Amino acid sequence: MIKLGEKQKLVVVKKVEFGVYLSPAKAEGDASENGEAVEKVLLPVKQVPADCNIGDELEVFIYRDSKDRMIATTREPVLVMGGVAELKVAQVGKIGAFLDWGLEKDLLLPFKQQTKRVKQGDTVLVSLYIDKSGRLCATMNVYENLRADSPYQKEDKVSGRVYEISDNFGAFVAVDNIYSALIPKKEMYGEIVVGEDITARVVKVHEDGRLVLSVREKAYLQIEKDAEAILDLLESYAGSLPFNDKAAPEVIKHETGMSKNEFKRAVGNLLKQGKIEITERSIRRK
Repeated sequence: MIKLGEKQKLVVVKKVEFGVYLSPAKAEGDASENGEAVEKVLLPVKQVPADCNIGDELEVFIYRDSKDRMIATTREPVLVMGGVAELKVAQVGKIGAFLDWGLEKDLLLPFKQQTKRVKQGDTVLVSLYIDKSGRLCATMNVYENLRADSPYQKEDKVSGRVYEISDNFGAFVAVDNIYSALIPKKEMYGEIVVGEDITARVVKVHEDGRLVLSVREKAYLQIEKDAEAILDLLESYAGSLPFNDKAAPEVIKHETGMSKNEFKRAVGNLLKQGKIEITERSIRRK
């Protein structure tokens, strides 16, 4: 069977002026042993090896040409079915974005398969799928094609790309563009956006191998960073924040990116060092 979107070894079964026909069946001509038609695909003449003969086996990639005909190529695509890869947006059209994946025809990334609107020049993390019309397309929903056998353990530092953000779960990350990971909502800090490359800490490895990440350090290390962030924020407010550690969690999160508990710990640290004072409605730098 000829498989769309995959590399496979096929046999030359027919030579024509404009190329050669390949088949998974090791049979010459147009019919198999039981009389049924042999499934064939064309390899264009410009890609046929000079010494190619009927019966030779060639490794090719199967996709569709500009007229949606199934065709073979000896060129190496950046992405194959079941894989994940970063591709550059060549242009954006009326039905989606078109990605350069190393073949003559660019790969369509439909608007419905974009977890964030992309523009020309962007680099996006995608997988392949076959749409209802039998065409190869790209999707930014790469979860199903990420692996769960990473070599990482708890407290390891990892790098990855955010490919989706869920209001219920948090930020989904492709570590090394290979492994499946999640930053839970409670571990999200600051602004995290789709397409961003981040460095994070492994806080847990699930039994199935998927990683749980945090962009924050361990508590005792993070307090110092949070305290510095509060001092920087104080500078931007001319030395006096218009709220204190009793403010609503939503206000604190909006202004600092911290949870209320994280904010209170950092404020307590600064208070202990004598760098701030807390009034009934504000925090002031001394």
